[in-house]
Amino acid sequence: MHTRIIKIVTFLIAALPTITMAMEEHGGQTFHMIKLETDVGASRNGTLSTWDLDGWIGGDVNKLWIKSEGESLDGQTPDIAEYWAMYSLNISTFWDAQIGVRYDDKPNSTTYFTAGFNGLAPYSFETEAHLFVSDAGNFSARVREKNDFLITQRLITQPYAEINLSAQDVAKQNTGAGFTDGNIGIQTRYEFTRKFAPYVDFRYERKFGDTANIAKKYGENQDDTIASIGLRLMF
Repeated sequence: MHTRIIKIVTFLIAALPTITMAMEEHGGQTFHMIKLETDVGASRNGTLSTWDLDGWIGGDVNKLWIKSEGESLDGQTPDIAEYWAMYSLNISTFWDAQIGVRYDDKPNSTTYFTAGFNGLAPYSFETEAHLFVSDAGNFSARVREKNDFLITQRLITQPYAEINLSAQDVAKQNTGAGFTDGNIGIQTRYEFTRKFAPYVDFRYERKFGDTANIAKKYGENQDDTIASIGLRLMF
């Protein structure tokens, strides 16, 4: 595990020239945006706590993009924990191409090479699409979509969806080839300010195909519905 952490630190150091270039573009200034969402909710298995950190530092063209997300059940150590670091290059008005690393601490210690896109699709759909190659040579992918709809200037509802795919069976992670799992949900937040917004969230999660069969074999749920309350902070 220490070797993989060193790899991430090495990548961050290698990305420092990106920040330097961004500072030069803006007269020596560095810009940033960090969003943190954390919530607690009820699931079929118990009380589920999640976090989602997403942000960048740099300029209009070159950025260092960081992400972290995970969840834990009943206050125990996280069942899922991901940490991302990527170089993000603006390639058109609404799109960035990204390349970097993702390190999963849970459920299994795994490092991934990561490449993909982040941007705004037609009709204002915020889109993330990434391909992953693990340190064991396994290929997988993830696609996310979300969109904000204003009920009022402060009350905003956000439907979202995510799908994960695997190119092969991965016994270590109890996943099968094809569509592995996904979720669909809706979050409604009230922005007291842009930087402070409590929210409620409802989502449905499901495993698919061989991954669902593996879950059934081990007596695990193939789907779940989660209702949660949380807080969004912007920095």
